[in-house]
Amino acid sequence: MGDAACWLDEVCDACGSVPDAGRCRCRPTGVDPRAAPGGRPRSPIEQLAWAETPRGVINLRRRFDPTLGRDVHEVKLGDEFLMSSLFTVAEEELARLGLAAHDGDDLCVVVGGLGLGCTARTALEDERTGELLVVEALPEVVSWHEQGLLPGADELVADPRTRLVTGDFFAMVRGDGFDPDAAGRAVDVVLLDVDHTPGHVLHASHAPFYTAEGLRGLRAHLAPGGVFALWSDDPPDDGFLATLDGVFDDARAHVVAFPNPLTGGEAANTVYVAR
Repeated sequence: MGDAACWLDEVCDACGSVPDAGRCRCRPTGVDPRAAPGGRPRSPIEQLAWAETPRGVINLRRRFDPTLGRDVHEVKLGDEFLMSSLFTVAEEELARLGLAAHDGDDLCVVVGGLGLGCTARTALEDERTGELLVVEALPEVVSWHEQGLLPGADELVADPRTRLVTGDFFAMVRGDGFDPDAAGRAVDVVLLDVDHTPGHVLHASHAPFYTAEGLRGLRAHLAPGGVFALWSDDPPDDGFLATLDGVFDDARAHVVAFPNPLTGGEAANTVYVAR
């Protein structure tokens, strides 16, 4: 999308305000504060990569946020926003809370959903992570990291503990597990961040996973003492928590609050942890 989008659209792509006489909140004087050195105008949105997938067009884009004064990376699938680097606190806490619930060392950790890499990188910060299998359904997303298109991607890919696995996480639960080189291998910790919530899934084929039968399938892939942790965009769901509690020995919902720079207030996600 070109720079003219900020001037002509109903809503400015950069700051979200409605332009008035050709000027929006981030350009009150008609001067673009995001201009590159030398005064060269900078596009409000830079598309870094895109591809057709069976579920629609997926694209990785970068935009400069004039309020925060920094770049923001975003992923869209079709018309739906999947993730933004504006909000990564809960994704990072998914790794911290999930790993904190395990008592062991030299852990084999599975991350379902690579995305921007926040959960995977945070899992590597725990010295007890001996091996990290990151399962991602879309090869395009894996390629973004291998090309270093995202902040921190080079370090994630270069870490000798990391293996990026292209595959369907939910099919792996129903099948032989998450390690394509070792069918049936049990793992210690599974951290899942794919769907918006247990009730708001990206694809109908994911829905059975969030039932008692689906969760029992996951538990069968966990080693003794294993932990399952799940990110959700909604407040704690008592019904889903009860389902977890019926499958695992212990299940809890953690509310993770964080500042919302778009509203100036606070937002929250939920991390479920079961063991």
